[in-house]
Amino acid sequence: MDQANPFETPKTFAVHRAEYLVGFAVSTGLIIAHFSEIRWWVWIGLFLYIDLIGYIPGAIAFKRSGGRPIHKAYYVLYNVMHSLITQAAVIGLWCWWIGPEWALLAIPWHLSGDRGLFGNFTKSFALPYEPVRQKGYLRLLDDLGLAHPKPVGHVVDPEPVGHLPATARTTPAPATAASAGAAGGERPVSTAAR
Repeated sequence: MDQANPFETPKTFAVHRAEYLVGFAVSTGLIIAHFSEIRWWVWIGLFLYIDLIGYIPGAIAFKRSGGRPIHKAYYVLYNVMHSLITQAAVIGLWCWWIGPEWALLAIPWHLSGDRGLFGNFTKSFALPYEPVRQKGYLRLLDDLGLAHPKPVGHVVDPEPVGHLPATARTTPAPATAASAGAAGGERPVSTAAR
């Protein structure tokens, strides 16, 4: 939400997604307007390669892991392939080497759809590869007096297991002067900051 609190509440996340829905709508409009000018085999290839490299290998590894952490490389592949920076470079190089063409709309359509329609943003090493509600985030929402988001795409919320081994997640942080008096090693939450 800001540089001191780099997280989003459900409402700010919805607004963030809405910004990408505008890009998705613009991309869709341009695809429809130039439908007959698109080389569709190129469009399909540009649309698919992002997930073939950046998502599917990690999704398979996550499914096979049985809840254990998966290698960081899958997160890096996802983040690099779904980066606006990476894909802008791909579009720029394509325009330079091959020339501009309407099939390139597959890239902004894919990325803005992922973010706007599905809410898929950068993957953190500290979270599971697939979305699972985290107890710590739910406690934060409780502290802020906000409703919890509903579970995402799972019949039942699985136990959150991310990239970090369980010992790294459960090791308490060293005590500081501010937290020394708090019960259980947790820092006291200021009611003035709510």
